[in-house]
This record gives sequence, structure tokens and C-alpha cells, in this order.
Amino acid sequence: MRIDLDKVPTRQQNMKAWELLLSESQERMLLVVQKGREEEVKRIFDKWDLESAVVGEVTDDKLLSFYIGGNLEAQIPAEELVLGGGAPQYEREYRRPKYMDMIDSFRADSIAEPQDLKGIAGQLIQMPSIANKRWIYHQYDSMVGTNNASTNAPSDAPIVLVRETGKGLAVKTDCNGRYVNADPYKGTMIAVSEAARNIVCSGGQPLGVTNCLNFGNPYDPEVYYQFVNAIKGMGEACRKFDTPVTGGNVSFYNQSPDGPVYPTPTIGMVGLVEDLDKTMSLNFSEAGDVIYLVGTSRNDINCSEYLHKIHGVEYSPAPHFDLEEEYTLQQKIAALIGEGAIASAHDVSDGGVLVALCESGFYNNLGFSISTEAGIRKDAFLFGEAQSRVLVSVAAENVSRFEGLLQGFPCSRLGQVTSGQVEVDGTDWGRIGEWKKLYDTAIERMLSKELESEGALGML
Repeated sequence: MRIDLDKVPTRQQNMKAWELLLSESQERMLLVVQKGREEEVKRIFDKWDLESAVVGEVTDDKLLSFYIGGNLEAQIPAEELVLGGGAPQYEREYRRPKYMDMIDSFRADSIAEPQDLKGIAGQLIQMPSIANKRWIYHQYDSMVGTNNASTNAPSDAPIVLVRETGKGLAVKTDCNGRYVNADPYKGTMIAVSEAARNIVCSGGQPLGVTNCLNFGNPYDPEVYYQFVNAIKGMGEACRKFDTPVTGGNVSFYNQSPDGPVYPTPTIGMVGLVEDLDKTMSLNFSEAGDVIYLVGTSRNDINCSEYLHKIHGVEYSPAPHFDLEEEYTLQQKIAALIGEGAIASAHDVSDGGVLVALCESGFYNNLGFSISTEAGIRKDAFLFGEAQSRVLVSVAAENVSRFEGLLQGFPCSRLGQVTSGQVEVDGTDWGRIGEWKKLYDTAIERMLSKELESEGALGML
């Protein structure tokens, strides 16, 4: 390319060529625009009062050439700045972590099925990783500068209005470090896929990704194994969902004398909501609506919050995940939303189906009456975290149309929305308001130590 450095907008006069080339001033973006459409792009920037300038053009001479006042200041072959040319490549030693042998040896049938499912659900709903985070985000004015879409109903991904367009942006961050620790490749694919699933469940189409990759010491071959395989998993999933990685950062050396942190490649994804009238909330709408689980239930308690925190199992395989299955599920959910066939959609993630049901009921104080699936151990059905499942509710008058649109896609009819009662397999589990109180206040109670966990369970 040829770049005229004197055309670059600056905040300081008379900057030298090397200063312009090496400056790391923020809030800048370099675009390559199709020839002949420069004015079209400029009008967009002018509309938003953003400074812009044409500073150069792509060439076919395989050189990067930088000029000031028509004088050549610097030139280098493009090949020298890309991988395979002269750019540095980091190939460190890596090896499979020894702890993975313990993961391989785990057997789910070593965990006895519990009798007190309600009591376990009460513990899970109060786990810091699951409970309402309001105590944290209410510490500051969370309404300053908001530009949310018109509905206040919760959705799997927050939606921000793009003014004067009738469109919105759905944004989400996701990562479960426990999954990545168990299987860096699969766990990172899950992080990308869950972010996409949340956007799709909200009525959006995934567009692109940024990331924040957090790992221990890369000179430790076992840590570098995690890093290498996490990057491979991220690439695989991003290609599947057509979500290019536009930027991000890597943070190494996150560890203490006890060892490195869980590998945590956090994914931030943005998606486009073409029609704000077709956004989808996660909350149940009306008593009597029918509840379905779209996707396949499995006898899988691996790496779940239930297995990790209730049973104290540190090492188990990542939960079931298949990238093609996930992609197909998201296409189906998008189609159901586009057809107006469902009243709510909420993905199944941390805590499993039971937590998803509760979260769907909280906003409108609506309960649920459901039956677990035959052939699936009850703790796996209620608390397992196998991927590629979405909980939906359907208005009674739309049931036939909804089931017709499934066209044989895996789906289970679980039960129906109630006016507030919670019932599982014919057993009374109380009122949704009681569960909501546990969920909403868990973190402040834990931090203030006002209530022991046994006392909290007594509220149910």
C-alpha cells in the first residue's frame, strides 16, 4: 500500500514520520474501502461527527511505502510483516497437563443420584456464579447513557438501540473457565457458541468477536498446551458462526503459588437485530403457556456447577458439545423467532434446566409445572449442563404451528407455565417468589455473612 502520512488526522502539529507510524493513540480505525465509494463512507462519518480522511491506497507492488509531502520516508516489503515472512512466530514447548488423567478417569456412575432434588436446587440457585449479580452492578448508576431497546424485559443478550435505523445490537460475553480447564479446545468452542446462542435467543444474528484471553505462565508447557488448544477451538467455532475476531488481548502469568488460574478465554460477541419488533425475551409471558426444551437431553453431569460444588468433584470432562449440532440448533431457534412461533427463549447453561426455568419465571412472577424426561437420571436432567439446548415457551394457540415448524427437530414437551406454583414431577416445590428471593439476595447475604447456607435453605 501507499500511505501519505501528512494526510493522517493528528492532534499535534509537525509530527515526524516515525512518530506517526508508531503512535498508539486510541479511538482510531483503519478501513479499506472499495474504490469509488469513498464519499459514501465519508457521509456516514460526517453524520456521526467523526473525523475521517483518505490517507492512501492499496497497490500491487508488494511494498508498504510511506510518504510525507511527496517524499518517500519509509518502505518495506509486505512479506516481511506477515507470518511466513519476517514476523516473529512463537512456538513454545507444550504438553498435555497431567491433571487431565484424573479427568479421563472420572465416571458419572460413581455419583449416586440424590433424593433431595429440591434442596440441591436451592443450593444451586444461590451459587455466586448463578445468582443475581444485582448487588455488584447496583454499586454504580447503571442507567447513565443507556440506549436500550424499548422493552425492559430481560433477554439472553442485552440489546442496544441503534438510533434512526430501527435496528439494534445484541452484545454478550461468555466463558466457563471450568469447561476450558477440562478441555481447552472444546471449552473455548463452547464459549464462542454460548455467546452466539445468547444472541440468537434474543433475536439477533452473530456478527463478530473480540476476546480477553487469560492464562498462566506460557513458559509452563502445560499452560501453553491450554493456550494453543484454546486458540484452535476459538478459530474453529468462529469460522462456523462466521464471526471474525476483530481484536482482543492476551493476559499471561495469571497465577499464584498455588498454580495458574483456570484458562479463561472470555469471548465478547456482537450481533445485529434487524427488526426490533422481533426481539425475544427470556421470561415466561402467560400462565398456561406450554414449556418445551429444544435440543437433546443427555445423561451428562460432567463439569456442571452441580457436580463441582455439590459433590466437590474438581476433575471431570467438559459437558457434551458438538459444533454442528449447536449450529443447527441456533438456526432452528432463529427460524422459530422469525416465524413468531414462541413467546420466550432462554438457553440452558450454568445450573442446567432447573435454573433456566427459574430465571424464565422470575420477571413476571410465573411458576412452572414440569416432568423430567424418562431414561435420563433426574440430576442430569435438572442440573446437567450438556450444551445445545434452549428452553422455550409457546402460547397454547400456537402449539400446533410450533410443533409443525420443528419438522422432526429434537424437542421435549416439559409442562406448562403456572401462575406462581413450582412443581417438578408432581411434587410441590413452593412458589416462584420464594426462589426469586433466594436468587436475588444470595450474594449480599454471602458477603455480609448474615445467613448460613443451611438457614437459607430453610426459606424454601
